Amino acid sequence: MVNFDQELDASGLNCPLPILRAKKALTAMNAGQILRILATDPGAVKDFDAFSRQTGNVLLESGEEDSKFIFLIQKS
Repeated sequence: MVNFDQELDASGLNCPLPILRAKKALTAMNAGQILRILATDPGAVKDFDAFSRQTGNVLLESGEEDSKFIFLIQKS
């Protein structure tokens, strides 16, 4: 498991709120830091993939654990 600097729990939120909250959190972080995001919206899987490609931030991991989707994004 990768260590992370900050965690965002977007459980219960639907698109586009998990992305918007992640974008806000990443803005406050330094380059190289890692944000761990928890989400329950199944659409978040493709949303965070597209988000990382569009913003240049690195999607380090994407998976599912205890019926939640987990994403690790490194700020570029």
